[in-house]
Amino acid sequence: MVVDDEAHIRELVRLYLEDEGMDVVEQQNGKSAWEYLQKFPIDLVVLDVMMPEMDGWELCVKLRESGDKPILIITAKSEPAERIKGFRLGTDDYLVKPFDPMEMVMRVKALLKRYRISMSQSVRLGSVVLDRKSYQVEFADSGQTATLPMKEFELLYTLASYPGQLFTRDMLIQKIWGFDYDGDERTVDTHIKRLRERFADYASDFKIVTLRGLGYRLEANHD
Repeated sequence: MVVDDEAHIRELVRLYLEDEGMDVVEQQNGKSAWEYLQKFPIDLVVLDVMMPEMDGWELCVKLRESGDKPILIITAKSEPAERIKGFRLGTDDYLVKPFDPMEMVMRVKALLKRYRISMSQSVRLGSVVLDRKSYQVEFADSGQTATLPMKEFELLYTLASYPGQLFTRDMLIQKIWGFDYDGDERTVDTHIKRLRERFADYASDFKIVTLRGLGYRLEANHD
């Protein structure tokens, strides 16, 4: 996620990170960013300091209080005292505007590597490997591959990318079907049922658990 009240900065960061195969969400202030983070999982946050409604300092504190998520602050404030304040509040790295976009990319990659967050387009669940580039499923135990319907693949890939994370139906609808989807939310249940049937033979690798009244989460066997 990139959080900055300057649209051209958000676009610059997004374009360079997308060129590296990353998915990027834009938010224009700390308040909207924090609201989004309450609903959707994010791997890393790039944020500005001077923003309306909630500035970068306050957002940085909230992020640190809520978990161990990599944070890169990008700001026009270059004074040593400002850098020290940023690190004390919990940022992992600090980049001063104007900045070299490729340096920003390298710093983001270094943070992802440090936190061991994969930038690959594949997720492994035991002997089941999901390849997002080809939308194919590879079965390591047999060497075979299969192609899933796109929505089923995206649903499984989303759950598998964050094992143990609860996803409500609304979260899954918005992420996979889009904000303008006006169909029945029970379509999620139908797709979950199909996935369970397709991968019934791989229950020892992973399972999709229903949290009644809440949503779904994927539990992976890491043994």
